[in-house]
Formats: sequence, C-alpha cells, structure tokens
Amino acid sequence: MLEFGGKAAHDVQQDAPRDTWRAVKRGLLGRCPNCGEGKLFRAYLKPVDACSNCGEEMIHHRADDFPAYLAIFIVGHIVVAGFMATDSWLVLESWQHLLIWIPVTIVMTLAMLQPIKGGVIGLQWALRMHGFGGEAEEPLLAEPTYEDAR
Repeated sequence: MLEFGGKAAHDVQQDAPRDTWRAVKRGLLGRCPNCGEGKLFRAYLKPVDACSNCGEEMIHHRADDFPAYLAIFIVGHIVVAGFMATDSWLVLESWQHLLIWIPVTIVMTLAMLQPIKGGVIGLQWALRMHGFGGEAEEPLLAEPTYEDAR
C-alpha cells in the first residue's frame, strides 16, 4: 500500500479538501456532488442511494426540513416584494391578489424545493457531514464495564 507522510493513500484521499461551491452547484443542478455526472434524485425529492456514475453513497444526507425552510424564506421575500410592488401601481381587490399570489407562491415553492435540497446535500457532502467523510455517523458506544454497573 502506498504511503504519503505516514498516511495510507486511502486516508489521503479521504482528507483531500472538497470544493464546496462546486458541490453545491452540482447539487442545485440535480447531479452527484462528487463527480457531477450521475443523477442525485430518483424521484421529485427522493435522492438515489448511490451515484450511478462514481458510486458515491448518498444515503448519509440529513437535509430534513432545511430545504423547505430555505424555499419558504426565498419565496416569501419574492412574493411579498412582488405584492408590494404590484399594490403600489395597480389597484386590485383582495380576492384578485389572492388569485395571483397563491398560485405564484405554490409554483415557485415546488420549483425551488428539489434544487435547494440538492444544494443542501452537496453542502453536506463537501463539508463531510453526516457520514460523508467516511467515518461512522453515530459514535460507537463502549461496552459497559463492571465498574459502570456499581
């Protein structure tokens, strides 16, 4: 096995820095953050278990609700700004605003969710979070000893 400065070749590759912006960009585009070739999603918001091109496992991601929070934050700012701009130069009834802004909000949110989730997965991969760094996600618990039982 090749060694570099006391480390095995596999460990050097594991410690190599990952380009955060490139990984996030690839995730936003729905591509594997590692190689940029394989698909990141097998369904609308369901990521693949592993990249079909490079084999990088994606099961480690823990995006949870963060993409939804980001989408709500971004869409909320855009819709409120649009509403306020429209309301300043066009006089509309409340029902007309609802007819315009509710569908805009829904469509924009649904359009942003997948790219944002991909970006979050890419960020987690680049920062080696949640098992993307090669180590176990959960710390191993030590076996209880006789002294622990006292």
